[in-house]
Amino acid sequence: MKARLWLTALFSCAAATAFAQTPIKFALDWRFEGPAAPYFVALDKGYYKAEGLDVTIDTGNGSTEAINRAASGAYQFVFGDINTLVRFRDKPENKKLKMVLMIYNAPPFAIVSLKKAGINKPKDLEGKTLGAPAADGAYAQWPAFVKKNGIDTSKVKIENVGFPVREPMLVEGKVDAITAFSFSSYMNLRGRGIAQDDISVMLMRNLGLELYGNGIIVDAEYAAKNPKIVQGFIRATIKGWQETIRDPKASMASLMKRNNILNDGQEFVRLKMAIDQNVMTPEVVANGFGGVDAKRLTRSIDQIGEGFKYTNKPKADDIFDSAYLAPKAERMIKQ
Repeated sequence: MKARLWLTALFSCAAATAFAQTPIKFALDWRFEGPAAPYFVALDKGYYKAEGLDVTIDTGNGSTEAINRAASGAYQFVFGDINTLVRFRDKPENKKLKMVLMIYNAPPFAIVSLKKAGINKPKDLEGKTLGAPAADGAYAQWPAFVKKNGIDTSKVKIENVGFPVREPMLVEGKVDAITAFSFSSYMNLRGRGIAQDDISVMLMRNLGLELYGNGIIVDAEYAAKNPKIVQGFIRATIKGWQETIRDPKASMASLMKRNNILNDGQEFVRLKMAIDQNVMTPEVVANGFGGVDAKRLTRSIDQIGEGFKYTNKPKADDIFDSAYLAPKAERMIKQ
């Protein structure tokens, strides 16, 4: 009898250990909107749980804040901009944060205006007022964008605006253009009744900037100490994106559970824009989801330096670590 009780206790302990979940805090760069759906799909489908992870997802307030959250240790993983990370890593005293999974292979950095402003090319910004939130990932690329396109910055007035008033100020004519993520501002303007044909979106990637965009960032020291956690988080996140890309309409249910005041139709369009313009690039179709091309990343670091003075210029290996990625075959995406 005692032996049976001992065995029962042993199996109970083993079962508890087997199903123990490691608490993980994950911060997005923005609100719970369309492009956040894949992470909630991963939660609802049990992909994180299957990796032994109890993941909590929080909203964010821009790419700069995401980097700071990771550096503080308050979050194990953040969704942030790789270009902001490059500038952060230029200071040797800063935490050695690294990106371990690329999500936006093509960044959504854009200059958005209403067509009545007549801003059809970068030089048309001269003589205009540009609304730009200080923490905006797109605005962070302004110096490189200016240099690449020969814009005379003395002729452009920069108005520091908050994220909540960015689109309203554009609609009201208080600014002529804004820096933004393309899918965010486009859908925000559509939600304010602006017709599709009245919106002008200049994607920086089509105007000389060879940059990557947002991805999953982690403290390199934490990753080295917890490789299985990082590998598991990446695997689950990839599955969330694969499932979302396969059936983006169905993914809206997971999003709406977290933010039921959204217009699911608008958020579906926002998500589809992110998938089509930023995620499913020819590079991703050929090489799989989540990695980077080291030569392209090196060129992008050089390009960032066109508008940012390096003191300790990081290398591609300092910024992106592919060691935790699943094999290519597991990262391919079928639409």
